[in-house]
Formats: sequence, structure tokens, C-alpha cells
Amino acid sequence: MNIRIRKYNSKKDYPALIKLIKSEGEEWQDYLKPVYILAMDNSISYVATADDTLCGYSRSISDSGLFIWVIDLLVHKNFRGHAIGKQLMDCILKDFPKCDVYVMSDVDGYYHKLGYDKEGSIFKVKGN
Repeated sequence: MNIRIRKYNSKKDYPALIKLIKSEGEEWQDYLKPVYILAMDNSISYVATADDTLCGYSRSISDSGLFIWVIDLLVHKNFRGHAIGKQLMDCILKDFPKCDVYVMSDVDGYYHKLGYDKEGSIFKVKGN
């Protein structure tokens, strides 16, 4: 399997990205909203391909270069176990060597496995 990580290109990658997100089921339905293409275009986004098939992606945001926040990291079920998620994370570290990188996680065990340290927690602020 030939795995390649590259920067996201909405014209080329968005249809395959939507297909990947749909394969994850109900939990990822919010990502199918049309506004998500704008979120991807305005973020630090990478895709992973295996033999030219989009099999994973990451989306991060920056607060003017002080910190990088990884918002989304997803690898298709059929491609897990090949260190694709780690490779996506390594791209962020390589491209932003002077920034602290944090992950918004709901799968803490995965990030512990990669050797990352947990710092704090996240809360959802509910509106009216």
C-alpha cells in the first residue's frame, strides 16, 4: 500500500472527503453540512491517500501561529492500523515546528498510544 500525505485541495478532494465522512455514520453527520467545505478551505487541512484513494484527513486551526488546534482527524475503517493518523499528525508538527499542537479529542486512548500528554478538557457552551 502506497500512502501519501498532502495538503487538501477542495476542488480535487472534497467529493472523496464527503464519501469518507458518510462512511462513519451518524456520529459525523454535522460534517455533511454545505458550510463544511468553507471550514476545510479556511483550515490547515491534509489528506491521506492509499494507492490514490482518499483514506484519511486532518483539519486544524491556528490562532495566528501561537498554537495549532487539531479539530478533526479521521482514517477510514479499512485503512486503520497503518499509522496514517500518525502520519497526518506528523505533517502538522513538521509544517509548524515552532507551535504547540493540541488535539480536540473524543478518543483519548488513541492519542495516549501516540505518546501525547493530556492537558485539560473541553466544554460545550450551550446557547439559548
